[in-house]
Amino acid sequence: MSETTYIRDLKGSPSLEVVNLVLQKVSKGEKITSLAIGEPVYKTPQKIMEVAFESMKNGDTHYTSSYGIREVREAIVEKVNKKNKIKAGLENSIFIMSKQSIYASLMAIAGSRSKVLIPDPGYFYTEPILLAGMKPVSYTSSEDLSFNLDNVLSLLDNDTAAVMINSPGNPTGRVIDKKNLERLYSACKSKGVRIISDEAYEDIVYNVEHFSIGSLEPVPDLVISIFSLSKSYSMTGWRAGYTIANEETVSNIARVIEQSTTCSPPFIQKASAFALKNGDEYIREFRSDFNKKKEHVEKRLNEISQLKTYPIEGAFYAFPSYKVKIKSTELAKALLNEYQVAVLPGIAFGGAGEGHFRISFAGSFETIDLGIDALGRFLGSRAKSSS
Repeated sequence: MSETTYIRDLKGSPSLEVVNLVLQKVSKGEKITSLAIGEPVYKTPQKIMEVAFESMKNGDTHYTSSYGIREVREAIVEKVNKKNKIKAGLENSIFIMSKQSIYASLMAIAGSRSKVLIPDPGYFYTEPILLAGMKPVSYTSSEDLSFNLDNVLSLLDNDTAAVMINSPGNPTGRVIDKKNLERLYSACKSKGVRIISDEAYEDIVYNVEHFSIGSLEPVPDLVISIFSLSKSYSMTGWRAGYTIANEETVSNIARVIEQSTTCSPPFIQKASAFALKNGDEYIREFRSDFNKKKEHVEKRLNEISQLKTYPIEGAFYAFPSYKVKIKSTELAKALLNEYQVAVLPGIAFGGAGEGHFRISFAGSFETIDLGIDALGRFLGSRAKSSS
């Protein structure tokens, strides 16, 4: 185990610098075009909201089990068995928002091993690992931002507690294929290493199949599978999600909930159960629209000569690299100050993200075009000034 890490010891995120600048400008009445936030522009479907409203009117406003109400856990188990092919029972399920589950899952497995392998560039896993008393160790992607299994395998040892994977990936938009997941699972199983699989973007894939690594097990054992309703059903503000794991891990996650939030609001659980059982039409609708935006963004970015783009297989992000000489944090700040357009700097997602920036195309076509127009002008002017 590593030395104790306290909240005050954590480094500030470079992405928050940009967010804080955006908030300051908005408070002054400035109009900002944001390509920074990973949040669908769509409203939560009306039927889902109505279920929550009816649940509140019916008195579902009290404490529940920290595991979640039976109705939502049954819906979770039915969904993961049918859709993800994960052979789970009720005892393997717990209702918990995905971001909280990342931290709770790490707390649940903390013990004699100290290292957790994380993708670089990748989502913000470093701080939860440190708070759980373990050490984050980065594995880098291939040059095209795809999953590099050899880099992961080279880092596996007897002190590795877990490997974090995120597919579809934020910020890369890449999807890990079944063959690589099978090889990863086999290697981890031989060393007794846990796999924490963040599948928040499972439903937003383009021309590829999403495969859940948890489906490789006869019953949940080494794999902790983390899911979210935020992106699939445009429910970001509901803080709704769920996790599948072995019974002991689920029990430990429940203890984290008991000692922090106690439970999720029952009316949110009711609405989530409805979404999981009846929401496939919403997923298809959102995915179709995201695919149109993805194709539009790829076309627009490829028209900018100072950029290099990479395949977008899932999620709603582009993570291009750029050819002008400027650090990614400085690029993000300058773009915001000079053109009122917000993007996230690549360095926010790890050292390997330097020289990149993340664009979210979760907003409207108008926002996307305004932002990319300004981006093209900004990079063009920088290229001229440095030549």
